[in-house]
Amino acid sequence: MDKTKFGNMLGEKLKELREAKGLVQRQVAAGLEVDTAYISKMESNEKPVSRNHLKKLALMLNITEDELLILWLADKVYDVVKEESVGIQSIEVVYTFMKKKRK
Repeated sequence: MDKTKFGNMLGEKLKELREAKGLVQRQVAAGLEVDTAYISKMESNEKPVSRNHLKKLALMLNITEDELLILWLADKVYDVVKEESVGIQSIEVVYTFMKKKRK
């Protein structure tokens, strides 16, 4: 599988936070009820992080679920637009549109 298929912001952040907390992958895997290989693949961006895991990860890593959700969504957007010549412009359009809708 092409490792660049998925975004990389969330996986890298999860690894950074896990290491900062002194946790090993085995402990995170037990908390999510998955195998250690899945955690390794999440952190190395070989597998996407399941949205269903964000709440438990946030609790384990002592951060807000929104902090992880922002990166989870950013990875999804990046994966869609990364190869597009107008990717940045399309993100700017979405940003402007969302700002107008929230007023």
